[in-house]
Amino acid sequence: MNKQLYIHEIQALFDDVQRSEVFEDQKMMTDAVPLFPVEEINAKYEAEKQSENFNLKEFVLSNFDFLGAKISIQRENHLPIEEHIEKLWDELTRTAYEEKGTLLKLPKPYVVPGGRFNEFFYWDSYYIMLGLHISGRVEMMENIIENCSYLIQNVGFVPNASRTHFLSRSQPPYFSLMLDLLFETTKDENIYIRYYDTLEKEYTFWMNGTEKLENGSAVNRVVKTIHGDILSRYYDAENIPRPESYLIDIEDSENAGEEFYRNIRSACESGWDFSSRWFADGEHIQTIETLNLAEVDLNCLLWHLEKTLAKSSSLQKLNEKEIDYSERAAKRRQIIDQYFWDETSGTYKDYHIQKNTTTASEHIAALYPLFLKIASEDQAKAVAENIEEKFLYQGGLVTTTQNTGQQWDFPNAWAPYQWLGYQSMKNYGFDDLAEKIKNNWCSNVERVYKNTGKLMEKYNALDIETVAGGGEYPNQDGFGWTNGVYLKLKKN
Repeated sequence: MNKQLYIHEIQALFDDVQRSEVFEDQKMMTDAVPLFPVEEINAKYEAEKQSENFNLKEFVLSNFDFLGAKISIQRENHLPIEEHIEKLWDELTRTAYEEKGTLLKLPKPYVVPGGRFNEFFYWDSYYIMLGLHISGRVEMMENIIENCSYLIQNVGFVPNASRTHFLSRSQPPYFSLMLDLLFETTKDENIYIRYYDTLEKEYTFWMNGTEKLENGSAVNRVVKTIHGDILSRYYDAENIPRPESYLIDIEDSENAGEEFYRNIRSACESGWDFSSRWFADGEHIQTIETLNLAEVDLNCLLWHLEKTLAKSSSLQKLNEKEIDYSERAAKRRQIIDQYFWDETSGTYKDYHIQKNTTTASEHIAALYPLFLKIASEDQAKAVAENIEEKFLYQGGLVTTTQNTGQQWDFPNAWAPYQWLGYQSMKNYGFDDLAEKIKNNWCSNVERVYKNTGKLMEKYNALDIETVAGGGEYPNQDGFGWTNGVYLKLKKN
C-alpha cells in the first residue's frame, strides 16, 4: 500500500486508539502504514468493533505495519565516540522514494534524528549537516538541501517533519544557512543562484499576508505593530490536537483558552516544544500564548534569508531585487534592535504583540543576534555576561532560567544552542567563554556516552550524574543534532 495517509481519513479509529492509549507513545499510530485500503480498514472497524470480544490493539496490529517505528542502536563493542558517530550516520540514513502511510516522498536519502524520530526534520538537519561537514559527507549535505528545496517547491515550505500531519507548520527557517554551510565546504557560489527560486518561495511563505495587515494586527506568520513595523511570528494553520500528541493535547486543553491547540502547534513550529518561554504565567502550559509573540530567533533567521536573497540577486545582476532585499534586511535589522533588545536586562527577548513590550522570559534564543553578527559590540558584551552568569552550567548551556518540567526549560542543555553559544562568543572575541561552553557540554556528552553507550537528544546541564528529562516522551538515543554539534565543536 503506497499511498499518503492523512490522519483524518481514519479519524474514528485513530481517535479511539489514542484515547485508549493502545500504545505508550502516541506517535506510534501516526507513523503506522495501512496494510489495506483505508476505506476497507474503516469498514472493517465499524463492523467489528461492536462485537463483545473485539480487541482494539489486535485489530490495529493486523491492519497496520509498524516496522521501523523506532530506531534502536545496538553495539557489541564500546567504540570511541567519534567512530560510533561515523557508524551512526549510516544507521540513521533513510530513503522515502515513494509515499508510505503518513511519510512524505523525498527525492534524496537523508539522516533522521533517531529514537522515535524516523523521518526528515527541518532544523535538526542543519545541525546534522555541521557534523556531516566534519565527516566529509558532502553528498549527504547536498541531499539535505535538495530535499528541502523539493519540499519548498512542492509544498511551499519545509514542513516541521516529512509527514502529512505536519503540513500545517514549518520549523525555524534554516535553508539559507544550509546554503552557507555547503558554500563553506565547496566554495561554489552557484548554489546561491541554483536555489534562488527556492529561497524566494520560502520567503513568500513566511511573509504571506503582509500586504493585508493593518497596524496592531497579525495574520499567519506576520505581525504589524502599532507603529506599522512588520515582525514575524511562529504559527500553525490548524487548531486541533496534534495527532502525534493527541491525548496529551486533549487533556492539557482543559481550562485553557480557545486557540489552545493553535498556540501549542505554533510553539512546535519554533522547535521549542515546550517551554516557559511561551506561557503567560511562566509556569503552566494552559496559559500558552505563542500567537501573541514575535520571536527574536525567527526574525534573525528571516534577516539572514533576506541577506541571502540580496546576495543571490547580486550574483545574477538582478539590481532591483538586490536593492529590495537589501532594504528589507536593513529594515529588519533595525527593528530587531528596536523591538527585541531589552536594555534593562541587557539581553534580547521576544516581543509581546498585545502588550507592546518585551516578554519576561529570559532564554537562550537571545544568542541569535550574536550568531548572525547583528548585535553591536556593547550588546554582545551584555549578552555574553548574561549567558555566563545565568545560563552556563557544568554540563553546558541551559535554554531558560525556569524549571517547569518542560523539556525546553532549565536544566536541559540542547545541542543547537551549544553551537550557537560557541559561535556567538567566537564572533565577538569572547574566546574563553566559547571554550567553556564547548568543554562543559562536550564533557557531558562524553560522560553519558561512557556510561550508556548512547548519544542523547538532550542533556542535564546541572546534575551531570543523571540523564535529562522532562517533556512528553523519554530522552531519545541517536541522536542527529548531538552527533553533528559534538563533531563540529571538537574540531574547532
